[in-house]
Order: sequence, then C-alpha cells, then structure tokens
Amino acid sequence: MALSLFGSATTDVKWSDDLMTDQADEFCRNLPAGLAASQAKAVNAAADGNISDLLAVRASRNAPFTPGEGVRMTAVTETLRLYEPADMSVEPLPLLVYLHGGGWAMGSLNSCAHYCDAVAATGRAKVLAVDYRLAPEHRYPAGLSDCVAAVRYAVEHAAELGVDPAAISVGGDSSGGNLAIATALSAECDGLISSLVLFYPVTKAFADGSDSWRLYGDGYGLDSDLMDAFNRAYIGNVPATDRGVNVGLLPDTALSDMPRTLLVAAGRDILCDQGREFAAMMPADRITRIEFPGSVHLFITVPGQDEAFNAAVRLTAEFVTRR
Repeated sequence: MALSLFGSATTDVKWSDDLMTDQADEFCRNLPAGLAASQAKAVNAAADGNISDLLAVRASRNAPFTPGEGVRMTAVTETLRLYEPADMSVEPLPLLVYLHGGGWAMGSLNSCAHYCDAVAATGRAKVLAVDYRLAPEHRYPAGLSDCVAAVRYAVEHAAELGVDPAAISVGGDSSGGNLAIATALSAECDGLISSLVLFYPVTKAFADGSDSWRLYGDGYGLDSDLMDAFNRAYIGNVPATDRGVNVGLLPDTALSDMPRTLLVAAGRDILCDQGREFAAMMPADRITRIEFPGSVHLFITVPGQDEAFNAAVRLTAEFVTRR
C-alpha cells in the first residue's frame, strides 16, 4: 500500500497485508506460556509494596542497544537519548520526542531503541527518547510530568539539538501513546507540539468491556489481566475522569485543538476499539487512523512482526515531516 494517505479525504484506513498476519500468528505462537500472568503477578506485587520481581522483569527488557550504521546515538541527559542521522548535511530536522510503552511500569530507553534508531536511519527526522519515571514507585502524574518536561526541554534546546522548534512531534506506543496524548493536552505544552504519532494507545485505563477487549484479552501480546495490573499500578486512587489518564472519556470539545495525529492500530489487540473510538472523537481533519488488521500488540518494541514494524517506521517518517 502506498503511503500517500495523509491529507486525503479518508481518515480511517485498514492496511491489509497477509505477511503482517502471518508474522503476527507466528509471534503469538512463540509467546512464552505464562509470561503475561507472571508479569501481571510481578506488577501487582509491586503495587502492594514488593518490587523485587518487577525489577527483574524490567532488567530482562533492558538489553543494551548499539545503533545501526548511519545513526548517531547520544546521551543528552541521564533521561534523554538522541538518535540522529550520522550524515548531518541537512539541519535543522524535525524531531520526534518518543515515549516508550510498558504499561507505565516497564520499559526504558533501550526497550524502544530499535524503533527510534530506525526512524533516525530514514534521514528525515531525529528522535529524542525519554526515560520517564515508572509506576508503582512513581504513580501518575510523575511519568507524565517527565514527558512534559522533555518536550519543553526539546523546544528550549532546539538549536543545540539541531532540530526545528516548529516541527517537534510527540509519539508513543501503548501506555506511551497515552502519555503522548496527555502531554499534548497539558497546559505546559500548549502550542509546542506539531503532531502526534500513536501506536495502539491506551485511552481508557480500565477494562473497557469492548469487543476487542473481550476477543483479544488472552494470547495476543497484551493480556487483559496484565493491562488491569498496569492500570492499578499507574493510577492508584486517581478519579476516572482525570484528563491526564482516561483521555478517551474527554468530551469531543477537549480535543478540538489537538495537534494533527497519526494513530496506527493493531487489529487483534485489546486496545483496538478504544483507539478507534478516540480517533472518532477528534476533528476529522486532524486525525489519520491506520489499522493493521492482522497485527497484534507489541510490534513497535518486540521483534517478530517485521512487516508491521517497517510500515510503522515509514509512516512515522512521512507524517512528522509533512507541513
């Protein structure tokens, strides 16, 4: 499928691809038995005060990363990592501030590194990955505050980073997508973000009872029990109506000034329906939703769904460089 989707009259597209489906099927068959249940147990134990098992899970997902040929990776601060094309003959470039997934309780600069590196390797944009504080040690809004601060840092240091301050986008997968939306809605980032790039975002941090939640809650990359544990760890006692968490419950009017948004969904994912509903709430000229019907959760951060991953990288590069 051609990538010339942006700016067209069609804002909700299903990207049918047999290879994506085949790879997702193989990915699901290879998921370790009991992995999601053990992770949910670790997250719940951490929420109750025993953090040791969750620390072990985090360490297992934090393998050191070496950038690919043609990409320079730099530690800007202890919590910000910049990926940029090694050939910097063209500056300034657009910047994507990227917020990793992992249920607000897992993930790191390394867990999203492959995607960040691949976007920079296109030569069309730089990527600033954010290592925000994790739950349950740091419940909402700690992680969100870190993401807001990262965007403001990017704007204030645009010249040093070699990026265009008028072309700063924010992206994220799953819980990172939730943080990206909440960052864009924050008063501190009003007018600073040119676009959003969202992959299967969480928009309702509770069991939403949708068809996708029911159909794909076991064995499709993100199990419902694990998502329940993530929600519990992150939210604590925050009211369900808090606009920084359950962005899918906001009135349509709250989204009228959102940056232009690309939302890429996995069709076989418990979060698919809530993402579709969120896209429908946005002004039609501000949202492009693309669904990979056969794909499942995790194609951004876990190897095994290469076709979906590569398409996501190409879509990102085109979207963040559009004016």
